[in-house]
Amino acid sequence: MSSPLDLADAHPGPAFTVTLDGREIEALPGQTVAAALWTAGVTSWRTTRGEGRPRGVFCGIGVCFDCLVTVNDRSGQRACLVPVTPGDVIRTQEGTGCDE
Repeated sequence: MSSPLDLADAHPGPAFTVTLDGREIEALPGQTVAAALWTAGVTSWRTTRGEGRPRGVFCGIGVCFDCLVTVNDRSGQRACLVPVTPGDVIRTQEGTGCDE
């Protein structure tokens, strides 16, 4: 079975490390935070305020705000739009992150 990189004939630069709640995650240049988390098998990184329901990527284009995450101490970042950079510190969050 081919990997998505093979299918797209993609040749990204070397992988680098970011962290999600202290756990090391490997990422590739050009990935968004959401893509790096998905690749690492993480599908949920936010919970709703009232009921604590898990959320991750829903629309993938920055419209729905389900994928909010804290990146380098900036809460409320849309993981589907934020490019991941080496050394990023990513944290899961509750709700919109405005009350952190």
